[in-house]
Amino acid sequence: MQQRPFWHIGVIAVLLLALAACGSAAAPPAASPPAAALPVQGATAVKPPAVSPTAPATASPQAITPSPVPRTASGGVEVITGEFEYTNDIITVYYVEHAVALVDLYGFITRDEEWELPVESQVLGPLTIDPDQQRGEFRLALPVRPAGVQADVDNDTQRDAGVQVFVVAYWPNLYGGPFSEGDDRSFGWPSYLASTVNDPENNDEITGGKLVVWAPDDAQQFPTDFGPDGSLFTADDPVGPLPAGYSVIDLDKRPFAIERDREVRVTLYEPPDAAIKDFSDLSYTRAFDEMFKRVRVEYAFNGVPGKAPDWDALYTELAPRVAEAERRRDRRAFFEVMLDFANAFRDGHVGVSSPLSGSLFRERAAGGYGFAIRELDDGRALVVFVTRNSPADRAGMQVGAELLAFNGAPVKDAITAVEPLGGPFSTDFARRYQQARYLLRAPIGTEARVTFANPRSAPQTVTLRAVEERDSFLATSIYEERNPAALPVEFEQRPSGVGYIRINDNYDDLNLLIRLFERALKTFEDLDVPGIIIDMRQNGGGAPLGLAGFLTDQEIVIGQDEYYSERTGKFEADGPVDKILPNQNQYRFDKIVLLVGQACFSACEFESYGFSKVPGVIVIGETPTAGVYAEVSRGQYLLPDDIFLQIPTGRTVLPDGTPLLEGVGVVPTIRVPVTAETVLSDRDVVLERAEQEIVGR
Repeated sequence: MQQRPFWHIGVIAVLLLALAACGSAAAPPAASPPAAALPVQGATAVKPPAVSPTAPATASPQAITPSPVPRTASGGVEVITGEFEYTNDIITVYYVEHAVALVDLYGFITRDEEWELPVESQVLGPLTIDPDQQRGEFRLALPVRPAGVQADVDNDTQRDAGVQVFVVAYWPNLYGGPFSEGDDRSFGWPSYLASTVNDPENNDEITGGKLVVWAPDDAQQFPTDFGPDGSLFTADDPVGPLPAGYSVIDLDKRPFAIERDREVRVTLYEPPDAAIKDFSDLSYTRAFDEMFKRVRVEYAFNGVPGKAPDWDALYTELAPRVAEAERRRDRRAFFEVMLDFANAFRDGHVGVSSPLSGSLFRERAAGGYGFAIRELDDGRALVVFVTRNSPADRAGMQVGAELLAFNGAPVKDAITAVEPLGGPFSTDFARRYQQARYLLRAPIGTEARVTFANPRSAPQTVTLRAVEERDSFLATSIYEERNPAALPVEFEQRPSGVGYIRINDNYDDLNLLIRLFERALKTFEDLDVPGIIIDMRQNGGGAPLGLAGFLTDQEIVIGQDEYYSERTGKFEADGPVDKILPNQNQYRFDKIVLLVGQACFSACEFESYGFSKVPGVIVIGETPTAGVYAEVSRGQYLLPDDIFLQIPTGRTVLPDGTPLLEGVGVVPTIRVPVTAETVLSDRDVVLERAEQEIVGR
């Protein structure tokens, strides 16, 4: 999506759709992805009537109310200064070039969510951020004459010159140019870190804060209150005179106050729905009850079969345990309650973390027997790794052995009985994969009777004692190939001549990510490669960018965002239908192959879905993507004892009402089978299969 982030219809509308990313489990805000989706506006109510900027309002003129006396008799405002605070640190994760902007509010005046902001109206100012204190300061010098769209907002029967109305907003550089234009377009109106207070429950209607207004003369009028309908720039607004030049309108005063000092300070507001829900100072019972009350109505997939828990039964089960943990002041007991709460969902975006997470893993799963397995398509479980000098190694187990039984149960049944620590999961295949891994984890010293058969050998049964080792566990990690020091995008020309692009992460400097990706496309187009491979298999999510727009000149329709509305008690459509728009720079290749896998979460899945819709793209993988897709920024909770909980709150639905990607993922058009040959190979068989599709066998 080419829209500038933190806009009414911006990248932030699906950010965290990760925080999206994301990833599959919650982490403290500083380390969190998902997702996938962020400060998006909430569910919409009926839109108020729009007032035409070029024609008089159709309603009868309202009485003119006395105009507030300007605070000073100066010639008007020249400089805007101010500050802001934030709790959700995505702005310092995704952006490194920060600014503040004077933003034309014409889109809001006309209630046109798809109105594109003209570049000539944009005015930028310097902004500094202190990430340690999570606050920022800015200074914005106003131009002598602004270049916004003039709107007649006085509700009389005369066509007047009108005024230009602006909001001050946070304005990061996404695409490489300071202004919003070209591929970095902005639509609608700002609602995140803006000088206005917006109502996400009512289509981001402005309810307070401050506006910057410019009048060409002293004959213009401006609303002095919201009017009976409670909405601004509608036909029932009372109006009053406005001085020529710049004024700052304080919407929190009644009637609205006009400020005319040379320098006026304003605050940029983080919307409450985007802020971290901080219940850390409450008791266990109060924090749990407050969280539960919100989550049970705001959870993104309420009403979707198999996703949400039985809320009443879950509360009945967990609330007494919370009360007992509080009575005993037992941190560990409260954390275990929250783990059970998270595992009641069938959703990989639900997760909980705590300083106790590491100790819990050490207690339950620090021990291993020194071998790892992979289940094959035919149902067998093969040993794919043996730790040197481990219990399995000393028992004579070899790579390629078939695991037949575990503690007397057939291996298939033993795997099914495992409750893995890494949950919850959105798909059966992801859960099954982790069950096979955690089958071989146990407290140190635990004994297990293991029946296996080495290649071309008879079965044997041995007793193994778990020792402290992680090599075997890491050997089958879905993140095994991830390089924490890698750039967000890496690319190379393969010996076959094929161009290979690996998008490692969408939770990074977005400007850098986009520039590297486009550089890869341009490089491979200049080299006239026979085709390109886009590898998304190790991308844990972050901010969805719609990079497929570089590869097609057609819009790609994604789906309709929905959020729970307190007004209606239902999930309601949120803004226009999401689309990936074509980029101005287009690149063409004879063949394009997309690689997917279960380590691709949330925003990675959005990106992969977009690529999969480019005409002619072939999708290859052993599994679909993780099937973990939602917006999670509104569902960030800080609970007592530094417990952090993440719950998805926004969903994207297809025309038939089914959730986009959640529980399904991006499915390969060519599936690489999981066989003894593929799991025992030291080559990247999925990548090789992709090259074969491009250059032939």
